[in-house]
Amino acid sequence: MAPAGNRGARAVAPAVLLVAALVVALALAPRGASAALTCSTVYNELMPCLGYVQSGGAVPRACCSGIKTLVSRARATPDRRAACACLKTVAAAAAGGPYLGRAAGLPGRCGVQPPFKIDPNVNCNAYV
Repeated sequence: MAPAGNRGARAVAPAVLLVAALVVALALAPRGASAALTCSTVYNELMPCLGYVQSGGAVPRACCSGIKTLVSRARATPDRRAACACLKTVAAAAAGGPYLGRAAGLPGRCGVQPPFKIDPNVNCNAYV
């Protein structure tokens, strides 16, 4: 059995990895001149969802509001593809744990139909 001091560190480690993945995705994301949505915008809109993705529980209203805003702003093809690519990068970093399932289920829990899937294997260029 691990010492009590190590349990807290193990519980925080996945959250730190998820936040690190967001930062890396933001730094490495393609910046298309025609897309108005940037990864920074996507992540800022979805930041209120982080607690739910990490721990489950109730979905915060601010999270659903951010998802609705993001979907409404992703009307043009370049915007949908840009948002999809940002979320694909984060989904790839979160694959294998409960985080991806929670994140992918958020639009449905908020009553929103996004124009793309939150999935590490999604083909973002298929969204027109």
